[in-house]
Amino acid sequence: MRRPTPRRNGTPRIRAPRLPAWTATLTWKSACFIVVMCCSLAAVLGALVHVEVTRQTVRTAREKALMKLHDAARAYEAGEQLPPETGLDLPGLPQSLRDLAVSGQRGTIVADKDGRATMWAAAPADGRALATAIDYSQSARTISGLDNAIIGSSVLAIGGTLLVGAFAVTRVTRRLHQTATVARRISTGDLDARVDDPRTKNAARHQDEVATVAGALDTMAASLQAKLLSEQRFTADVAHELRTPLTGLQAASELLPPGRPTELVQERVRTMRQLTEDLLEISRLDSGSEQIETDLHPLGPLVERVVRASGTGTEVEVVRDLCVETDRRRLERVLGNLVANAHKHGRAPVVLTVDGPVVTVRDHGDGFPDYLLAHGPQRFRTEPGSGAKGHGLGLTIALGQAEVLGARLTFRNAPDGGAVATLHLPPPPDDPPQPT
Repeated sequence: MRRPTPRRNGTPRIRAPRLPAWTATLTWKSACFIVVMCCSLAAVLGALVHVEVTRQTVRTAREKALMKLHDAARAYEAGEQLPPETGLDLPGLPQSLRDLAVSGQRGTIVADKDGRATMWAAAPADGRALATAIDYSQSARTISGLDNAIIGSSVLAIGGTLLVGAFAVTRVTRRLHQTATVARRISTGDLDARVDDPRTKNAARHQDEVATVAGALDTMAASLQAKLLSEQRFTADVAHELRTPLTGLQAASELLPPGRPTELVQERVRTMRQLTEDLLEISRLDSGSEQIETDLHPLGPLVERVVRASGTGTEVEVVRDLCVETDRRRLERVLGNLVANAHKHGRAPVVLTVDGPVVTVRDHGDGFPDYLLAHGPQRFRTEPGSGAKGHGLGLTIALGQAEVLGARLTFRNAPDGGAVATLHLPPPPDDPPQPT
């Protein structure tokens, strides 16, 4: 039952029914196109054949009737006996043909006589109508049989064409679906996925459009994979090379005499060291080599421990506590980065809420920038003009570690202002044992 949709002026509007989803497929559209084209072609050809055969049949019967009428006219003028089915004002003669003959003209017409199709011919004879009739029923049956044959052959031709067309289109759509599946796998991070269309392997073989798209997708995936691997190696190499001198630099900074310059140097060294550690962590996340060590942990105490370690005035609200099976170190890393980002780029109060397996971190600042809401966190990018400092790796690492944990991290802005990061942890196992 369709439900009326209210209009702005209060008048209900009936919503048009939506077509099933399968009607949007290429196979269905191609089948409809084939049927419509075949029906149109069959109708045109059938009409042409019907008109031509009918015209020839009627012309032959008319010539035969006129010849018989000519013989009857000569016999009438000579006072001889008229041929069979010939005479003056024959019974059953159509009135229109009778009037034509009486007016002094000759004509023919096809009409029924005793339930049979008959070809009539009439000519003037002393103010009366000299008429003759020949049986036209056989010709009419021939035309009717021809029409039935045209319809039957058209149905068979349409059915055969539809089957062949559906088979050909299905092969194409199957290859398109395979290409789309590979594209989705690549978008989820599986850069080893390839279509491997055999038509792209042989250069001497002609390629169709689907093979061209599949080859372009494989080439794009290979190029993307090579660039990402090169970037990962470069990031890991740079981070490893910087780690050793930064460790020595940090140790040397501890030997400097106390004072403001020393504090500035130590702060910059700590920042560079943290950046190096973040780069190493990102390179490990990109390589997919992270292994998690799960155990049961009560979520409420874990969250409070993260807040205490951050040294910030974050408010903690535990609506519903439970035990989660997760990697504690990685979860603390995710929550710590979210809390740090809220204090760095937002404004107080920052509230961390635990509601079962859902953990929410909210600040009351200006909210997340549009690019982050649309595309997610991006490395080394912060909102221009915001005045906040950072290298944009905190949320990137939080998102990567959440994926390693099998959790889902989403970002949105609160209607009344402020950024909201929501971490959806995997549901706990049924009746889990309590941690000791």
